[in-house]
Amino acid sequence: MSDIEFASLLCSRLCHDLLSPVGAMSNGLELLADEHDPDMRARVMELLADSARASADRLKFFRLAFGAGGGFGESLDANEVRSAVEGLVRANPRIELGWLVETPTIAKGAAKILLNLAMIGFDSLVRGGRLDVGVEGGEVVVRAEGPRLVLDAEIRSVLAGGQGAVTSRTSAAWLIRKLAEGEGGSVAVADSEDGVLLLAATLPG
Repeated sequence: MSDIEFASLLCSRLCHDLLSPVGAMSNGLELLADEHDPDMRARVMELLADSARASADRLKFFRLAFGAGGGFGESLDANEVRSAVEGLVRANPRIELGWLVETPTIAKGAAKILLNLAMIGFDSLVRGGRLDVGVEGGEVVVRAEGPRLVLDAEIRSVLAGGQGAVTSRTSAAWLIRKLAEGEGGSVAVADSEDGVLLLAATLPG
C-alpha cells in the first residue's frame, strides 16, 4: 500500500468520525433559525455546544494519533496525550478512564500506538465499562473491560498481522502494527470470557 493510499484511508476515517457531530451542529443551526420558544432555543444551544466540543475533541485526538501534532520532536508531553484520550472517552459517559502513565513524556511512536490502541479499545466497549491505558518500559497496554466487548474481526486480524483488508475502519490497526514493526516490536491481542480485552504493543528499548 502506498503512502497516498494510506493517507486517503486515514482521511476517510476522520471524516466518518466527524460526520455525526458536525451534522448535529448543522441540524441544530437549522432548528435555531425556526425556533422561537426560549426554552427550546436554550436546549438547542446546549446541543450545539455539545456537538462543537465533540468535534474539537475528535480533531485534537486525530491530530496526535494520525498527524504531526506535538511538533517534530522524538517525544510528546504525556499530559497532552492524556488530554487527547480524555477527549475521546468524554464522548461516552458510560466509560471510565484509567490513566496509568507515570512518565512526563512518551516517545512519539509509542504515543501514536497508545492513542490508536485506546481508540480501538474505546470502540469495543459498546455498552460502556472501563478503559485503562498504560505505558511501562517498552510496553504499551490498553485494557478494556465491560459487559459487552466487540472487536471487529478484520481489526483483530490486521493487528495480529493477518490478511485482513486495510480499509478506513482498519487503518488504525494497520498503523499500530507498522509503527511497532518499524521499531522491531510486536502487537498482541488477548481477550477472555469475563469481559476483558487486552491490547498491547512491545517496543524494544
